[in-house]
Amino acid sequence: MSRYGSNLTPNSTPTKGLKPRGRREPSGVFTLFQPPQIQQFKEAFTLIDHDRDGVVSEADLKTVFSNLGITPTRRMLDALLTARPGGEYADDRDRGVNFTMFLTMMGEHLLELDNEAELLEAFECFDENDEGKVKVEELRKWLKEVGERMDDDEIDRLLKGPFTDRQGNFNYREWVKVLRVNGEESENAK
Repeated sequence: MSRYGSNLTPNSTPTKGLKPRGRREPSGVFTLFQPPQIQQFKEAFTLIDHDRDGVVSEADLKTVFSNLGITPTRRMLDALLTARPGGEYADDRDRGVNFTMFLTMMGEHLLELDNEAELLEAFECFDENDEGKVKVEELRKWLKEVGERMDDDEIDRLLKGPFTDRQGNFNYREWVKVLRVNGEESENAK
């Protein structure tokens, strides 16, 4: 007699009415990140998934936006929900993002970022005293006039916050540390 019961034996067949599950292949997206990074993404995902059903749905997004004091438009919600891997969805029941999709989306966006050395080198051109800081007004001028120009709202979002001090200096070294994705974790893994 089996200690697991008749329905849990290795040779058992599915009972009538149940469909056998196909073998699921693991997602390669989990190899892009270190375990602590995946844990951080999981925590972020959980904060967005208000109903805790494992899928970020339109209702979850509306809740997050309303908590932030933002009234999302239909276009905004559609853009967020169709940005998922695979894009379109079959019907409204399939309209959502699970954790694997969320992780894939984060990986795609983070891979678009320049690496730490390139970012530091770009800012160091403006850092005459090698202090890790750049004058906000000088940075604002360059961001508006050179390369992929930014508008005033984008510049304000970048420069207003914990990285700008009262003397009008932007601490780019600290900012780059926050953006770091694989830096320390991959070095520590070696």
